[in-house]
Amino acid sequence: MQRKRPTIADVARTAGVSIGTVSNFINGTAGLREDTRDRIEKAVAALMYRPSSFARSLPGRAPRRPKNLDHLPRLLVAGRVSVDFLCRVDVLPHRDDRITASHIEKALGSEVAVIRAMPNTPCALGCGMTALCRGKFADAHHVEVACALFNVVGKTVVVDEKHMDAVTGLSASGPAYIYIILESLAEAGVKVGLPRDVSTLLAAQTTLGAATVVLETGDHPALLKDAVTTPAGCTIDGIMELEEGKLRVTLIKAVVKAAQRAKELAYG
Repeated sequence: MQRKRPTIADVARTAGVSIGTVSNFINGTAGLREDTRDRIEKAVAALMYRPSSFARSLPGRAPRRPKNLDHLPRLLVAGRVSVDFLCRVDVLPHRDDRITASHIEKALGSEVAVIRAMPNTPCALGCGMTALCRGKFADAHHVEVACALFNVVGKTVVVDEKHMDAVTGLSASGPAYIYIILESLAEAGVKVGLPRDVSTLLAAQTTLGAATVVLETGDHPALLKDAVTTPAGCTIDGIMELEEGKLRVTLIKAVVKAAQRAKELAYG
């Protein structure tokens, strides 16, 4: 059974504050103490995400959540918790459809601060990449809060909304491309005689290590590649095979095609 959405009175009672204080929080009134804001946010989280006794009795079953914007509690689309709610509940279809900040603003029907987020699946393990863009009613404070939320599950970058299709093609779809590369490296290890588990570990850790070096040093990948490639060595022969197989241009085309598809889903 779906949980009844919380009312302002429910939140006020749970947070131990007055209804007027919760109303001020919703309306973004300045002057609320930080600890008061935190109590209200925690009350909202407890009311919205606490599983029912039935849901808790089923292993691995999560509590049901609202399935469309008509069921959004007004409390959760204003103030500092709006970003958290829009990103965590299933208010949008589980597809690759491009949902813009203006779509959400229009659906809500009021001047609500909206931050649009495009995370990727590694966020589930705290090593993801999320791009954020803000709607026309969001300010720097809302962006700061959104960054704080998504920094918990990885790294965050703020872009203009016009770049979100490109983000979709690169970092959102990117894990799938990397998995194909990783799988291919592991298969290659098996081909040359390595046990599959060893080969997969070597491929995965090598991928992780190379990415870490790029992030930690800030050096261009081409320079790092040259540092590995010794004259007349093994690596240069491998790179020649990659270039002959057009790996570089194929990856570029994959990102471009995915970005184009994201745009098509928005207007098709």
